[in-house]
Amino acid sequence: MKSFEYIRPKTVQDAVAAASMPGAAYLAAGTNLVDLMKGGVIGPDRLVDVTHLPGLDRIETLGDGSVRIGALVRNADLAHDAAFARSFPSVAEALLSGASAQLRNAATVGGNLLQRTRCAYFYDVASACNKRDPGAGCEARGGDTRLHAVLGWSESCIATHPSDFCVPLVALDAVVEIEGQTGHREVPLEAFHRLPGITPDVETVLAPGDMIVAVRLPAEAARFAKHTRYLKVRDRTSYAFAVVSAAAALHLDGDRIIAARLALGSVAMKPWRAWAAEDSLAGAVSGPESFRRAAEIALADAKPSGDNAFKIELARRIIIRACTLAAAGTPDRVSALPASPFASIPGVHLHA
Repeated sequence: MKSFEYIRPKTVQDAVAAASMPGAAYLAAGTNLVDLMKGGVIGPDRLVDVTHLPGLDRIETLGDGSVRIGALVRNADLAHDAAFARSFPSVAEALLSGASAQLRNAATVGGNLLQRTRCAYFYDVASACNKRDPGAGCEARGGDTRLHAVLGWSESCIATHPSDFCVPLVALDAVVEIEGQTGHREVPLEAFHRLPGITPDVETVLAPGDMIVAVRLPAEAARFAKHTRYLKVRDRTSYAFAVVSAAAALHLDGDRIIAARLALGSVAMKPWRAWAAEDSLAGAVSGPESFRRAAEIALADAKPSGDNAFKIELARRIIIRACTLAAAGTPDRVSALPASPFASIPGVHLHA
């Protein structure tokens, strides 16, 4: 690991100033960053430790009914917050399906949004990777592409975004609060991550020094609490990143769908909001026919980036299954294997 400067600022403004210097990176739990540094994938010149900044570790219900989650809130603390889990059960389910209990106890909300792809060619410094070394090429093209993108990929990069947490957040219209050199601004999470295009090294809309300070869920998102699920298919039932995942949320009047929210994970370099599929569900009768039509629409533009055509059909089936489970009703308990299609209910009494 290369030598680096370590700074622990006392305020958000000091942190932004320190991280605005070239070669700087923010450090919170470091569950992804430190691994990348150890492997020589990245080598910051300066680490700006934000773990002691005040006011960023709170879960707050605001006057308009929205919920504001500080960037330093731990994944486990958010998932196990009873009030939050009742209002946004699919988000809690997604958090509990990721990593291990030890990592969830350390990892932060802000860091989860910024975690890097798990593409093996990105992690292997002997492989060409445009994300790690712009202009070097993409050795994943023509390589082992089983887990790579089927939506939004380019000739420059076919990697996927690995987050579970971000998928239901995108579906529920979450907003990212950012402090930077030009002050405070807010960006919808759906627009926060960038598709690779010809600049796959530019992964988000963040400018130098920009710092995520909170994620906010609108009050309207809680109306889906009774009919929402997160579903994740992975190579191992636990402690594995998704091959494909989906978050589905329905607002029902009897068997009629008043509104729907749908997003996919691990199919693109950003959590993928299926806008057209949502539109097809609005006003439709809840059931297999509507869900199959939505799945076809959601994957209409999908194409393999190599030997991974199976992911397209898998994503269709996961959408149908997630919508079917959501329509049946959010369970009172999160299963012992959260978000697994093989899990049974009951499990941990979290939502009730």
